[in-house]
Amino acid sequence: MSDPTNPGPQPAPGNPLVDCHTHLFTADMPVAGGAWIRPDYDFTSADLIAAMDAHGVHFSVVSGLSISGHYNDYMIAELRANRRLRGTAIVRPTIDRYTLERMQADGIVGIRLQLARRDSLEDFRSDDYRLLFRRVRDLGWHVQVAIEGQQLPPVLEALLESGANLVIDHFGHPDPADPLNCAGFKAMVAAAATGRCWIKLSGGFRLAGPAAWQDPEGDLEQTAQTVAEALLAGVGTDRLLWGSDAPFVGYGKRLSYPDVLRTYRGWVPDAGRRAEIDRTALKLYFA
Repeated sequence: MSDPTNPGPQPAPGNPLVDCHTHLFTADMPVAGGAWIRPDYDFTSADLIAAMDAHGVHFSVVSGLSISGHYNDYMIAELRANRRLRGTAIVRPTIDRYTLERMQADGIVGIRLQLARRDSLEDFRSDDYRLLFRRVRDLGWHVQVAIEGQQLPPVLEALLESGANLVIDHFGHPDPADPLNCAGFKAMVAAAATGRCWIKLSGGFRLAGPAAWQDPEGDLEQTAQTVAEALLAGVGTDRLLWGSDAPFVGYGKRLSYPDVLRTYRGWVPDAGRRAEIDRTALKLYFA
C-alpha cells in the first residue's frame, strides 16, 4: 500500500512530455569495432521509463546506438514491448523495403546516420543511398544526423537534395570557439528554413569538446545555452525538439535526469514555448 505521507518523486511543472533522444542497451550487447566507449552497465526500457515517470515525461524516442553499429535488435525488442517508445535505427544503405516495413510496425520512425568521429564519409548521392532515402520518404520517416558541425554543410546539402525529412542531433555540434558564426550552424539554420529539418536541443554537455567528459570541473553547458537562445530566436519552436541523451554515456558520473531537465528549462525558460516544442515532437514522432 502506498504511503500518502511519502508520495515519492513529483514531476516539476513544465517538464517536457516527449524526450526525443535516449538510448537503450545492455552491457553484453555487441560493440562495433572502433567504438569510442564500452558501457559496463545496462540501461533498459524499465530504467528509462522509471526516470520518465518520476518527472512527468510521457514518451521517448530511442536513438540507434553508435557503438553497436547495425545491431538494432535489442532496441527494437524494447520498442515492441512498450508503445510509449519510438526509435531510429542505424541501417546499411542496401536494406530492403520489407525489413524497413517490419521495423516500422515495431516502432521505428527513422534511420540514424551516426557520422561523428569519422575520418571519411560515404557518398550520400550514390545509388544505394538515394534508394534508401527514397524509401525513408515513402515510409514517412526521417533521416537523423549526428556529425560534427564542420562536416555538416555538405551532408545537409546531399540529404536535402534527396527530399527526405531531417533531424539534426545535439545542436549540430557547432564549433565551440565561435558557435553562431561557424559554417555548420549557418547550414543548419538554412536547412530548418526549408520546413523539412528539425534540430534537437540535446546533448548540450557534449558541445564543450571530446575531452570534457573527463574534466570534473569543466563548464559543460555554456555553448549549448548560447546556441539554444539563438535557435529559439531564429528558428522557432516548430523546428526544435528536446532530448535528454539519457543515460548520458561517458558523463554518467556528472549528470542525472533532473540535471538535464533543469538545463532544458534554462535553455527555454518560458513554459509556453516548451509546450510548443512538445507539440512539435508529438506531431513528428507520435502522430
